[in-house]
Amino acid sequence: MDLHDGITVEIENSQDVIEITNSTEDIITACVHRTLDMEGFDFNAMVSITLVDNTTIEQMNSQFRGITMATDVLSFPMLEIQGGCDYLDEEELINDIHPDTGSVILGDIVISMEKVRDQALEYGHSFERELGFLVVHGMLHLLGYDHIEDGDMKVMRPKEEAILESLNLTRS
Repeated sequence: MDLHDGITVEIENSQDVIEITNSTEDIITACVHRTLDMEGFDFNAMVSITLVDNTTIEQMNSQFRGITMATDVLSFPMLEIQGGCDYLDEEELINDIHPDTGSVILGDIVISMEKVRDQALEYGHSFERELGFLVVHGMLHLLGYDHIEDGDMKVMRPKEEAILESLNLTRS
């Protein structure tokens, strides 16, 4: 668990296919912090990130989305907002504050580490970049962004790229 600047990032490694190092955890934490910073999230926050294998994420994808196949990332937001922090109502956050920490519970992100490895190879960029992309992608979902409609994707994708670029997690 990392607590820095009022942001708590709980990382649980529930897989044994890909080795998780301090560097892996540092990338995850940096991506969470930078996303919240660049989105202007001005509250203490708590995020849970679970690292799993393809079998586990396939089971979860089937259970929660009715799609029986492994996916790369699943997000489970606690807040009911759409379109990012600009639409946050402070008064609505009262029910989403952890009583012991005073942090807004943003939700959970589940990432398949096998997909991180495979997609990095497929797309020709680093493991770190792919991991960063999936964390940022999941964080933006927790903040109310989506990419189902083309218009929504045109908003979300540039945000992802700007956050990753600011962390020097580029495609090349």
